Amino acid sequence: MRHTISVLVENHFGVLARVAGLFSGRGFNISSLSVGETEAPDISRMTLVVEGDDAVVEQIKKQLNRLVEVLKVVDLAQMDHVGRELALVKVNAEKRNRSEIIELVDIFRAGIIDVSPKSMTIEVTGPEEKVAALIKMLKPFGIREMARTGRVALPRA
Repeated sequence: MRHTISVLVENHFGVLARVAGLFSGRGFNISSLSVGETEAPDISRMTLVVEGDDAVVEQIKKQLNRLVEVLKVVDLAQMDHVGRELALVKVNAEKRNRSEIIELVDIFRAGIIDVSPKSMTIEVTGPEEKVAALIKMLKPFGIREMARTGRVALPRA
């Protein structure tokens, strides 16, 4: 089962390396990792997506809580939450297929953020399934480059 874990940490040098080291040292895999400042500049939020049963996730949470810089660990899979991902996709776009790409972008409520004579860069935001579906639809045109953020998530109020 996939779990989304939200970790509040002190925002200073080396914290990310210690968290990543904890995972690699114990043989846990991180499917997705996103890190950024919170509303408080001295605190960062790490959003990790990990695979494992409840026992594995409980072990991960215990190990994370042992790190001095970790302030709070929450398994969002255990509560109602919202999660999103962002992807930038540069796709081949010749004159003959631009309208088809634009139509796909509109259907997925994505946006075109850059255009050149031979390519378009598309921005899509939403649940992982939506991002993956648009990427699948764009593959036949030829994807030149792609960057994905990984999931970011917060508990619902």
